[in-house]
Amino acid sequence: MKPIVKKSLFALIALALIGGGIQWYRSSAVLAPEQRYRLQAVDRGELTQTVSANGTLNPVVLVNVGTQVSGTVTKLYVDFNDTVEKGQPLLELDRSLLAAQARQSAASIGNIAATLDLARANEARMKSLFAQEYVSRQELEQAVQARKSAEAQLAQARAAADKDQVNLNFTTIRSPVSGIVVDRVVDLGQTVAASLQTPTLIKIAQDLAEMRIDSSFAEADIGKIKPGQKVRFTVDAFPNRQFNGEVQQIRLNPTTTQNVVTYNVRVSLQNPEHILLPGMTAYVSIGVARRDDVLLVPNAALRFKPADADGKGDAKADEKAADKPAPNASPAGEQKRNGEGKGRKRDTSSGTVYVVDGKELKPVGVQLGITDNRNTEVVSGDLKPGDKVVVGENPASVSGKPSSVGMRLF
Repeated sequence: MKPIVKKSLFALIALALIGGGIQWYRSSAVLAPEQRYRLQAVDRGELTQTVSANGTLNPVVLVNVGTQVSGTVTKLYVDFNDTVEKGQPLLELDRSLLAAQARQSAASIGNIAATLDLARANEARMKSLFAQEYVSRQELEQAVQARKSAEAQLAQARAAADKDQVNLNFTTIRSPVSGIVVDRVVDLGQTVAASLQTPTLIKIAQDLAEMRIDSSFAEADIGKIKPGQKVRFTVDAFPNRQFNGEVQQIRLNPTTTQNVVTYNVRVSLQNPEHILLPGMTAYVSIGVARRDDVLLVPNAALRFKPADADGKGDAKADEKAADKPAPNASPAGEQKRNGEGKGRKRDTSSGTVYVVDGKELKPVGVQLGITDNRNTEVVSGDLKPGDKVVVGENPASVSGKPSSVGMRLF
């Protein structure tokens, strides 16, 4: 064998031995738990549980102004965003036909009034002649009946004239409330027809300084919501600003969409700056429970499960810790444990966290209360303030783990 080939072979063998030694050293080295895991101390503090949903901003009173008569729009007095007062003219319809009907009714009143005057004169004459026995009682009664009929016809004509005058006044559409015009549906020259359904011409928001949010909450959350609870919400127009409101009402009428049941929760709020506009999407958050000075554990610690070489050891320990009742457990937690056996459900108010015990991890069972999706209240268990729980593995230790594929010798 040539010297160069021998040197190359010895070099390859040396590199393989060095690599194997490094591999063995890394596999035999065990990191301390403080270096392998990320730890976080358990502390006491306040906690607020919230439920969230989306909603739409609406005025407290939104009036749809319509018309009771048909006609063509001849005049428009207001436009979008105009402020109007109660009784102020908004628009006018063509009044030619209704004005002619009003004049016809007035002429009919005059005609019937003349007939009534004649009937009254005939009645007076008949009474005088009847007293002198020149006419019969039947002729007198006919004269009285003619007078009463003329009076009734006059009352009917006046009622018809009043009706025609009211319809004529309806050609001028006036604002029923004071507020702001948020929508105008018609334009000049457009013909509107009032038949079975009154057409909407203009929409007026009575007062934008006070508004409401109509939001849809799932049935799982509706039992926690009560009138009077404080509400916080944001809108896309002002993403860095929070607004406040209050639960006003929970509508009892459910809405079912694709087998999902939701309820309308109405939130009242003040809008003194008039920056919140109708139709905006509000992201509503309602505080349904609050705890002060309670032990808090990070949710990441409750989700953490240690990795075991065979994948079974820590899982069994976790199961054992979860099944072990915590000291001073609440009755609600004990009720879950009445049915022992394979078919029983795990208590959803219990959990397991891991603390460092020397060079090993120790599972600790805890009873849980409310959560704000970041921290969870610890109702009872072996945890105390200052204990460090594992919230995850250290990225450096994960990246430094030896590869399961060794070096191959050629």
